[in-house]
Amino acid sequence: MVSLSSVCVYCGSSGLVNDVYKDAARQLGTRLAEAGIRLVYGGGRVGLMGLVADAALAAGGHVIGIIPDHIRALEVGHNALSELLVVDSMHERKRLMIEHSDGFVVLPGGFGTLDETFEVVTWKQLRLHDKPIVIADIAGYWAPLVTLFEHITAEGFVSGGHRRLFRVASDTDGILDALHGRAPL
Repeated sequence: MVSLSSVCVYCGSSGLVNDVYKDAARQLGTRLAEAGIRLVYGGGRVGLMGLVADAALAAGGHVIGIIPDHIRALEVGHNALSELLVVDSMHERKRLMIEHSDGFVVLPGGFGTLDETFEVVTWKQLRLHDKPIVIADIAGYWAPLVTLFEHITAEGFVSGGHRRLFRVASDTDGILDALHGRAPL
């Protein structure tokens, strides 16, 4: 079983999304805090990012936000976190999020979430880390992405063994099981 003291959650900053995604963000934040797992995330107060952070804080959790100064300047930074690290660039943000985390969860999101997901999976492929990655396929949101990964593998661009780089879970209970290695690949 994997020991986790901190988990990075990648997710969207939009609030104009289906309530099922909002509920999953809240549930995950609460469950991480209840399990004594520190939340690391992008530092925003909006969208799923704000919901997961607020839920973790409300449940007594420790939350570290990492936000580039140019995004904080747009007044979307969360000001009530346990820690808010303000950095100079998106590259520095992503690097610190990886360094501060023992595992990763990918909730529904947009281009930024995809960027972070591809980077953390690629870093694992390159053996720059060996931390668990869970794609949270809430209400089938990431099913097309998982299909794309299968297609990339079938076409020979990655080996079949690379499917072991991440696990897929469909709900918050499954996310925690997958993070701890208790769910199938």
